[in-house]
Amino acid sequence: MTTAPLSLEHIIRPSNIKDKKAPVLFMLHGYGSNEEDLFSFASELPEKLCIISVRAPYTLQPFGYAWYAINFDAQNGKWSDDEQAIASREKIVTFIDEACTTYGLDTGNITLLGFSQGTILSYSVALSYPFKMKNVIALSGYINEKILVEGYRKNDFKNLKIYASHGQVDQVIPIEWAQKAPELMTALEIDHIYEEFPSGHGVIPQNFYAFKKWLADKI
Repeated sequence: MTTAPLSLEHIIRPSNIKDKKAPVLFMLHGYGSNEEDLFSFASELPEKLCIISVRAPYTLQPFGYAWYAINFDAQNGKWSDDEQAIASREKIVTFIDEACTTYGLDTGNITLLGFSQGTILSYSVALSYPFKMKNVIALSGYINEKILVEGYRKNDFKNLKIYASHGQVDQVIPIEWAQKAPELMTALEIDHIYEEFPSGHGVIPQNFYAFKKWLADKI
């Protein structure tokens, strides 16, 4: 179902829990996609979860959306607009608070699921504000330390759990970038799993069932 206007466009599948506040999973799509993309997973995920798939704020022509611009420059090569990414990080945090209030959700049981650029933002939100997040599912992305809050390494990560995965033949985001994430998470003493799959820039069934099983144990 599509919903009442909040600060970001979104679609929602309500939880089957009626007698108390439900756990919630927020989905953050990749560059050039939209809120319908990851929402295709919703019917296969636990019914007790409220699932909210969010549309990124920046419009791409002729269609699609992005959390921040990726520029292709002959002089500088490919580069990301980190200022836009930081702005999106804050928009996501604001939206999560709005949605939890509006839909009566459990703020102590919030999961982020991101793909590609949505994963980069999921890492950014969770590592910047770990007290707000319980779980992160980070698919086909990497950690960009330039879009984390200053001094984030001093945060308390003891309640944060992260599942990360990447395709071994990902042609969009080099696997070497993704492989730095578990090194950093180990250094920060974050409870995490990192897995690689024989795939490109996408989520194959083995990957889906792996994170689904991981999530079922965490909510």
